[in-house]
Amino acid sequence: METLLQDKISIRAIEVWNNRVYYTGTESKFGYVSLKDSADRKQIRLSEDKLQFRTLAQDRNTFYTISIESPAQFFRIDKKSLENRIIYTDTVKNAFYDALIYSNGMFYTFSDPNPDLKLKFAEFNYWNENFVSKFYTEPQLKEGEAAFAASNTNIAASNRYLWIATGGKSSRILRLDRKNRNFEIFETPFIQGTVSQGIYSIDFYKDKFGIAAGGDYTQQEANFKNIATTDNAGKTWQIQASGKNAGYTTCVKIRPGSKGKEIIAVGDRHISYSKDFGKTWKVISEEKGFYVAEWLNRKTVILAGKDRIVMANFVF
Repeated sequence: METLLQDKISIRAIEVWNNRVYYTGTESKFGYVSLKDSADRKQIRLSEDKLQFRTLAQDRNTFYTISIESPAQFFRIDKKSLENRIIYTDTVKNAFYDALIYSNGMFYTFSDPNPDLKLKFAEFNYWNENFVSKFYTEPQLKEGEAAFAASNTNIAASNRYLWIATGGKSSRILRLDRKNRNFEIFETPFIQGTVSQGIYSIDFYKDKFGIAAGGDYTQQEANFKNIATTDNAGKTWQIQASGKNAGYTTCVKIRPGSKGKEIIAVGDRHISYSKDFGKTWKVISEEKGFYVAEWLNRKTVILAGKDRIVMANFVF
């Protein structure tokens, strides 16, 4: 592992662009560090307030990020100049945006539910100096069902579908068919029942195969019913490696070129790897404090979390 950045910051979301790792985190911090020369770096504060950011996504010219708590502020950041401004503010008392993704020309995000238990789901873009958005209050969630802003990865997209993973007293998969704009909700056998349990991260290979991971952040060594896979686009899920994995996981990412077969999993206390579609796992590092991972290519993965960003090179 090569350390790229050390700072007093908690990082939950990263994006790679132009041979740089861009990040958001605590204390309103946003910045980048070069993959070629770690001395090439820059950090700015998006606000004088001590905002927390756990989301980050990009299109061709711009980064977007959303502060997690009310009032939730949507920031637009120019990639070249890093000039930034607030383009939307959600003042609803219970606003808490858990993840943000860019796919097929649109940004998608969602907040914890309104008091009526309807999920607040939004899609937006920025055209001709206008913030163009649509907010949907669907589908209906259960009492105590919400989501975790752990690594900006409890949302995933393919050409056909968009998936959202929930947790808490219920842990389910919400699937949007992007063609007919219809949400479907699928139950999972994942650990659930308390506010700290459920799915924290999902990733998909094309439309069919998906991996979900999580657990209970208050019992990080607990490893029962905290990893599951699907082969039918999220309709049904099969528990994998129950009792035989490293425990609580905040982020899972499918290795490029593996067609879903090889997967990395990151938790506060472990980095684990599967080479058989998530059926078995091996701890490859006991490094602590990583929350999010992003493959740079088949041989290199970027890891970030508490106070640092590192680049890890695989030899297999």
